Amino acid sequence: MKNTALTKIHEERGAKMVPFAGYNMPVEYRGINTEHITVREKVGVFDVSHMGEFWVTGPSALDYLQYITSNNVSALYDGKVQYSCFPNGRGGIVDDLLVYRFGDEKFLLVVNAANIDKDWSWCLENAKKFGMEPGNGIENASDAIAQLAIQGPLALKAMQKLTSEDVLDMEYYTFREIPFAGIDSVIFSTTGYTGAGGCEIYIKNEDASKLWKAVFEAGEEFGIQPIGLAARDTLRLEMGFCLYGNDIDDTTSPIGAGLGWITKFTDDKYFIDKELLIKQKEEGVSRRLKGFVMIERGIPRHNYEIVNAEGEIIGRVTSGTMSPMMKQGIGMGYLDKGYWKEGTEIFIRIRNKDLKAKVVKFPIYKK
Repeated sequence: MKNTALTKIHEERGAKMVPFAGYNMPVEYRGINTEHITVREKVGVFDVSHMGEFWVTGPSALDYLQYITSNNVSALYDGKVQYSCFPNGRGGIVDDLLVYRFGDEKFLLVVNAANIDKDWSWCLENAKKFGMEPGNGIENASDAIAQLAIQGPLALKAMQKLTSEDVLDMEYYTFREIPFAGIDSVIFSTTGYTGAGGCEIYIKNEDASKLWKAVFEAGEEFGIQPIGLAARDTLRLEMGFCLYGNDIDDTTSPIGAGLGWITKFTDDKYFIDKELLIKQKEEGVSRRLKGFVMIERGIPRHNYEIVNAEGEIIGRVTSGTMSPMMKQGIGMGYLDKGYWKEGTEIFIRIRNKDLKAKVVKFPIYKK
């Protein structure tokens, strides 16, 4: 079991620690609902140092990334971030990821913690086609980088205190390399997995404790609190953000998962599974990932059956919870064609009872 550079701090602060993606991680501090509401209304800090980071550099970097990812990397400019996925050559998804562009020949890929080894193998296998290998065009820096996600409507206001650079007006899905909290250079980005606003800060492991201390001192007046991974899950689910392993995996198509917007079929971009995914887009798919809200009281959970009024199985729940903000059961699941329209009545089979729900558009929670 690996530790992050901040594991000792989590333990000292009384976090409930659990194994997650091979790491010893804080799942909660003061309770999921309290932590969730803190992020929605104030500011909370997640240790996400378990995430993976791969550098892709050199003259073949852009061509390689255009081939291995579904989105159009050539649309990026320096300081811009892009959400994308790795198609797996069989119509499924190896992983979803973020692509950071630092320059014409320098990119950073941020991948899911549970998939680091799988993603690295996939990236290396395809890098060979472009004359790249570890130390020559591609590098796995995951073990050397720590990351904090500071999320919430007051996050940027608090973080502005720690830098002379203007971060308050940064656009969504952009980043900068800036001096921060006495550290010469950090990667400061505004992507987020909560829908509450905020930023992520990437630093070297040796700077993690210093950053943590500075962030909490700066945020004290704004009610800043440490937040565990359990609340991160409920926050992303309210927004309808996919979680790899639940909502998308090696068997799910990006088209069926509602990720057509990150699957770009431009003439100058050839990528893995392009022809197959074009066919799916043109002919349609038999199931789609949709959000829903419980009308009757009940909490949907992963893999629960979704049925119609006649009791026929029409899908399965991929993610579900009780929304701390809505005080209702909410979820996501793949539904058969014919049940995709907003407002469609469906039923979630919970403990042998079919409880009424309705299909909704993302985000599920609307402020």
